[in-house]
Amino acid sequence: MDNQRRIFLATAGHLAGLATLAACHDSRSGNANSTAGARPTMPVSAGQGAYPFSLGVASGSPLPDAVVIWTRILYDPLNAAAMPALAIPVRWEMADDEHFGRIVAKGSTTATPALAHSVHVDVKGLTPGRWYFYRFILGDAVSPVGRTRTAPAAASMPERLKLAVASCQHWEFGTYAAHRHIAAAAPDLVAFLGDYIYEWGPYQLQHPKRAVRVSESFTLADYRNRYAQYKSDAHLQAAHHVAPWIVTWDDHEVANDYAADRDERLNPEFILRRAAAYQAFYEHMPLRLSVPKPGDFANMRIYQRYDWGRLARFHVLDDRQYRAWHACPPKGRGGSTSVIRRDCAALSDPQRTMLGDVQQRWLDDGLASSPARWNILAQQTLIAQNSQLPFKQDADVRIWTDGWDGYPLARQRLLESLRTSGASNPVVLSGDVHSFFAAEISRYPTRAATRNNQVLASEFCGTSITSPSRPQKRTEEYVAINPGIKYGKSDQRGFMLLDVTPETTTAHFQALADVQDAGSAIATAASFVVRNGRAGVVKV
Repeated sequence: MDNQRRIFLATAGHLAGLATLAACHDSRSGNANSTAGARPTMPVSAGQGAYPFSLGVASGSPLPDAVVIWTRILYDPLNAAAMPALAIPVRWEMADDEHFGRIVAKGSTTATPALAHSVHVDVKGLTPGRWYFYRFILGDAVSPVGRTRTAPAAASMPERLKLAVASCQHWEFGTYAAHRHIAAAAPDLVAFLGDYIYEWGPYQLQHPKRAVRVSESFTLADYRNRYAQYKSDAHLQAAHHVAPWIVTWDDHEVANDYAADRDERLNPEFILRRAAAYQAFYEHMPLRLSVPKPGDFANMRIYQRYDWGRLARFHVLDDRQYRAWHACPPKGRGGSTSVIRRDCAALSDPQRTMLGDVQQRWLDDGLASSPARWNILAQQTLIAQNSQLPFKQDADVRIWTDGWDGYPLARQRLLESLRTSGASNPVVLSGDVHSFFAAEISRYPTRAATRNNQVLASEFCGTSITSPSRPQKRTEEYVAINPGIKYGKSDQRGFMLLDVTPETTTAHFQALADVQDAGSAIATAASFVVRNGRAGVVKV
């Protein structure tokens, strides 16, 4: 008897309880656009008739001939403990058409308790630059249909890439209306730049009107429950269902303002918490990563490189796992603070790193070897200088130590790599600070751009999906103080929509009218363009 047959028989008693789901997607007439984000109207409770795909499906890490598809078998997002401690066989299908009349690949895989019954399938042998449709099947239950695509062929020059960019979606501070609009925009690709979850808040399936700081996540079970809570949202599922994602993490996937192996509490066992959080991240993201050996999730590499033909190369960075501890933290704890540079000698330590030596060399190589028209750094937080007070010289700047401002010599190392690599048209994408910014990054970031201080890269920073920010008046003061920042908006939530062509990259800052309203309208707050061969942003 083969192993798959043994697994099936071992779980047959459990699977027999899955009734036919009239509300789930019809495999003969499904439409990925009309059903994206739709939720079956079955009871979500462990037991007979429960729907196993309560968290939807997702795809990501696209290559010219492959893409990763994902789901997690979970009947009740808030009751993972009711899942059987058994391996469960799951079928999958990928088709050329949304009706699954032309299936191009199919197979079966196993959802195991060791990985929270999550499923990662790296579907290979696909055609470059093609849209596909995929689904999972368990017993009589059929998952929602996801739409995905492969990257263009390596030697091709695509006419256009439509890219959505998002970050920072604290469940406690609004609805996921922004994801509804991402799904409606039908992008080719979504880049998520960190803070997919936040580590605290009540475990509930409705977005509250008021945040309550309870139930902080510390264990693997806690983080698994947190991801299940977030991924239960229909609008977030819809954004996953329309396009492949590339993702990186920031601090709140683990704990606020952590740096490498140190958290705000200075907990000597923090590395165990980080390992649990990293494992849960892997279990819930459509990532092409090798699963570390048991017990080694504490050292999971997330930084990766993706090419979109010769149009764009994405350098997806990790500025959390390898960074130096924060400079001049408050007495008795770790994490960030705001300091004036002259009062914090550690800021001038050349040994302090943001990316770590290995990742920095990997980035250097990726920039130097890039054939792409646009080199896009997809990373966590604002690189442009953002002093909180007026200044006349570097020693006068008042900065927040968690961002790149808190690692000025590491930033100088990065900028030197951009300057000497020969990489075409560097564009930085950022999140974390819950504000829209359009900026120009010069060789010496505290100074205005001149012939002797040339602009090296353009930067677009997106506001948050939900997480709150400072008053707009304060942000306008920051724009006036810092010569590299050309625009800032912090009083609305939303996302960025980028239109990348061989000649231009245009960023549209998409702002919600009301983050508390799941049906909120959205409008373009501002648009900026970068032209091929001319570093710098121009408002359009």
